[in-house]
Amino acid sequence: MADLFAQAGMEAGAPRPLADRLRPRRLDEVVGQEHLTGPDGILTRMSESRSIGSLIFWGPPGTGKTTVARLLARETDLHFEQVSAIFSGVADLKKVFEAARGRRAVGTGTLLFVDEIHRFNRAQQDSFLPVMEDGTITVIGATTENPSFELNAALLSRARVLVFKPLDAAAMERLLARAEELEERRLPLEPEARSALAGMADGDGRYLLGMAEELFRLPPDRDLDVAGLAATMQKRAPIYDKGQDEHYNLLSCFHKSLRGSDVNAAMYWAARMLSGGEDPGTIFRRLCCAASEDVGMADPQAMPQVVSAWTAFDRVGWPEGRLFLAQAIAYVATAPKSNAAYSAFNAALALAQKTGSLQPPKHILNAPTKLMKELGYHAGYLYDHDFPDAYAGQTFFPDELAGDRRADFYAPNERGFEREVKKRLDYWAKLRAERRGR
Repeated sequence: MADLFAQAGMEAGAPRPLADRLRPRRLDEVVGQEHLTGPDGILTRMSESRSIGSLIFWGPPGTGKTTVARLLARETDLHFEQVSAIFSGVADLKKVFEAARGRRAVGTGTLLFVDEIHRFNRAQQDSFLPVMEDGTITVIGATTENPSFELNAALLSRARVLVFKPLDAAAMERLLARAEELEERRLPLEPEARSALAGMADGDGRYLLGMAEELFRLPPDRDLDVAGLAATMQKRAPIYDKGQDEHYNLLSCFHKSLRGSDVNAAMYWAARMLSGGEDPGTIFRRLCCAASEDVGMADPQAMPQVVSAWTAFDRVGWPEGRLFLAQAIAYVATAPKSNAAYSAFNAALALAQKTGSLQPPKHILNAPTKLMKELGYHAGYLYDHDFPDAYAGQTFFPDELAGDRRADFYAPNERGFEREVKKRLDYWAKLRAERRGR
């Protein structure tokens, strides 16, 4: 029915999403996949030769897989047909194959794009083989999952796997610039918020344009900063019930007393909460948080001590169980303090959210299949136990972050056990520099 409306020109004035209006019309307009669509890319060469074979597009959402398939069909004069493995079964596929045979009889080939092809079961995947072999259809399957594990070997042997990459920052910026050109106005964002918007999209161009479309609906009276962007793009539920202010106030007093190494105040606030009918489990949970956030690696035994005391409390119960609670409070409050691990992980989360889904270096990826070996997985990996001190000094960060000082998250201090951890890290840094020839 939609096709009939389109043929009649009735869709011309209908609203269309920004991502659809910005859909590339030529292969060289596709952003972020220059290794495939650039001047020397394999898809460019296929398009120029006007001959393509069956392909599997492997990559995350919003990277142009569907768009590229449509463009290849147009540029090679093939009829484009699309099915989704989520909504289609064998009966639907048979109808598609029969229609393709009819077109072939009059000299027109068919490119069948199969979205989420990994969701088809083995029998459904096998049904493609005869029509692929006799040339009835050219299949392009799109998958977000590893084809080595999700697709039949027989299907893989008849199709070439091409890897689509998450869109990087430069590709995201090109999309935003195109959107602004189309809308004839700029996005109401400060520079840092513009970068944050790209980070929120996490390599997904379609999602980026969806968020941009929401921003274009805002009145252009002021530019949003990062905080304003976050408030606009997501609704945050209140953290606490306002009817229980006293409950959370006392928990805060208890936790800050633990952090401040005031064992007497910590016991007082715990007693206040218990006297008010607080569940002892709530106090143990806060003790666990303090043992990790505020003691951390300065005394790694703090967490086991709290968990052991909590387990004993659950087994023995009240009133004797208060002995275990008191011991746990005393241990955490008097332990040496370090929030280095906590701060390091917060920094890691912030960098991960900002940089998106950067690809890991191939040398630390396993290669259980022939395809993965051909793609360079595991090549060059150094087994640490083959080296003195069981340390090879190899990098494990994505290439884009290797050597980036922003990734130096963990900075242990000189308190408690963390002093020994710092010695280890310094020693490994020395070995790493020596083994990398620095």
